[in-house]
Amino acid sequence: MELSLEYKQQVRTALLERRPNFGGTDGQFAKIYGINGAVFSRLNKGEIDGLISPSQWLQIGRELGVNNKKSSWKVVRTKVYTEIESSIHFCQQYARSMVLVDACGIGKTFSAKNIVKTMRNAFYIDCSQAKSKQLFVRHFAKTLGIDNKGKYIDVKENLKYYINQLESPVFILDEVGDLEYTAFLELKELWNSCDGNCGWLMMGADGLRNKIQKGINNKKVGFAEIFSRFSDEFIQLTPNGVLDKEAFYSELLTQVATANHTGTQPVETLVKQCLKKEATLRHLETLIKISA
Repeated sequence: MELSLEYKQQVRTALLERRPNFGGTDGQFAKIYGINGAVFSRLNKGEIDGLISPSQWLQIGRELGVNNKKSSWKVVRTKVYTEIESSIHFCQQYARSMVLVDACGIGKTFSAKNIVKTMRNAFYIDCSQAKSKQLFVRHFAKTLGIDNKGKYIDVKENLKYYINQLESPVFILDEVGDLEYTAFLELKELWNSCDGNCGWLMMGADGLRNKIQKGINNKKVGFAEIFSRFSDEFIQLTPNGVLDKEAFYSELLTQVATANHTGTQPVETLVKQCLKKEATLRHLETLIKISA
């Protein structure tokens, strides 16, 4: 597999730009992306060729969101974006925990991923990629640059210890509803180990709300305790009233379409098509690409 020098340069630049936002050592930062400290040091000095394999370049590029094909999609500071940004900053500053449960397709994940890139010691974890307790804890450890190999109990203890060494970290746990029950209990253990030392924002759709409420109603161990630790409240950005909800979606869709639409069709037409179908930003993106 042959990768262009331009692509490697893009990946290296993205890697170095991310480094200042990580509070650990260069070696720990390098581990997040599957390389060692010596290789990162040489990358930092400008070396590229012969340091890592093509598959590693691709893995790092994927994890950093590097796209060799230039994307023209613009990040828009919608109400969803600013509310999530405010919540993440609040959780980090005051070491608080919150649960955001809202409709699919309003930009929760997109916003959180972009916000984390601008913050120091802020970590985004996609729980849908690590549903069992072992996968979840090992994925969590890797995200923080900790060795996630070896005995599970050692990885977990090292993770709990390291979280408490970081300066005001905040963890955004997305798609938490996908976690298996045992992984959910591990989340409680992690929270207990660093109470008052870090912030948490749990995100998901209706499935997460249903999972927590069902667990509490059935008196299943762990659910009431976790909900209590996450402020005993579901945060929702989308209004419940019919007219308020329509106004919310109209504003959201219009803002994103105005910033990204390059076709000849009026923005209002695209927005109306989405509203008529009760469609989300994902459908809007499809319409914009078709129109362009």
